[in-house]
Amino acid sequence: MSFDQKNPVSIVMVAIGGYGYYYLRTLLDEFSPGSVEIRAVVDPAPERSAVFSEIRRRRIPVFHSMRDFYQEGGSSDLVVISSPIHFHVPQSCEALRNGSHVLCDKPIGVTVQEVDDLIRTMDEAKRWVMVGYQWSFTDAIQALKGDILNGVLGHPVRLKTLCFWPRDESYYLRNDWAGKQKDPEGQWILDSPANNAMAHFLHNLFYVLGETMETSAKPREVTAELYRANAIDTFDTIGCRIFTEGGTECLFYASHAIPEDLGPMFFFEFEDATVTYGDSADDIIAIDARGREKHYGSPNDNHQFRKLFEAVETVKHPKTILCGPEAARSQTLCVNGIQESVPEIIPFPEAMIRYDDKRRLHWVKGLSELLYECYQTSLLPGETTVSWSRRGRTVNLSNYRYFPGGMIPES
Repeated sequence: MSFDQKNPVSIVMVAIGGYGYYYLRTLLDEFSPGSVEIRAVVDPAPERSAVFSEIRRRRIPVFHSMRDFYQEGGSSDLVVISSPIHFHVPQSCEALRNGSHVLCDKPIGVTVQEVDDLIRTMDEAKRWVMVGYQWSFTDAIQALKGDILNGVLGHPVRLKTLCFWPRDESYYLRNDWAGKQKDPEGQWILDSPANNAMAHFLHNLFYVLGETMETSAKPREVTAELYRANAIDTFDTIGCRIFTEGGTECLFYASHAIPEDLGPMFFFEFEDATVTYGDSADDIIAIDARGREKHYGSPNDNHQFRKLFEAVETVKHPKTILCGPEAARSQTLCVNGIQESVPEIIPFPEAMIRYDDKRRLHWVKGLSELLYECYQTSLLPGETTVSWSRRGRTVNLSNYRYFPGGMIPES
């Protein structure tokens, strides 16, 4: 992708460890010389990053906080944020108030009220925020969503998705917020498969059903089941049923407490067709009632950081934001409802938990098979015959504005 080298897009990269390392490597290695200017990196412990020596060699300024950068007179066209979940909204708002556009990695926020604050701040600043759900920027998902919007597949009836990604003890020990409900100051984190590693696939259920290319369907209610095998505050396994405001049923299954990878996959049922991905092929395939197939390709066909190229291009040539905070809000709203559905996480029975010493992995015997069967039959574990399952309560999200409790507290 080419850009005007006479006017490079100035960028601040926030958080250069973890996933932020890959954002920064993309900026350093894959943009043409002179197309972008990395004006600064922001990280409280930059020396821990594998790219720190190169930052010093390139003489890129380093700041421990965004406030430090702006107080020293800094400015930039774009701020790219890949910090821990609970910093996404505060840092995005700080960037907006200082005149920068924002590309923030997923999820956009922790609570629905802070996402609403972000949207207000964005509107007041007359700047934009792009949310890094990379599937939403792919040709395959955009083509599928276009056909859904145009009624090619008929009315959506049921959408379901599943993802099993094992995560070992080091995953939960890699920082001070993984698997946490709150930080030591009491700020919500709500780290979980649904709000971190597999947030992409929960978001995608709503995104493909949005009434426009840049919006998502809104969840109306959610009933969840939340379990854990690991010694964490939150959950490592989830099954939940959601109904959108349009009446479509959505089912989401995810776990870190399993021995092998499976997915992501989805099965979308429409009145006139079914759409599948990931179970038998890395290709989104629609099949209509007459057996005719349409292949959309894979969401993995495009560059993982297409979102970053899109953000830089949008600074230079303003256009519609395909996935902004309005579209990402549905995932946050749903996660808040999920947490309300099961306030106390259910531990798996100890007799079912296995520990792989070599992999340092806690996993649950029979869980993969059970959740995959639930996915195929559109059931939650609590609707099967397993004795340990516990269904949460159904949470109405129609007028949900504040987590926890749903209603905005009186001042």
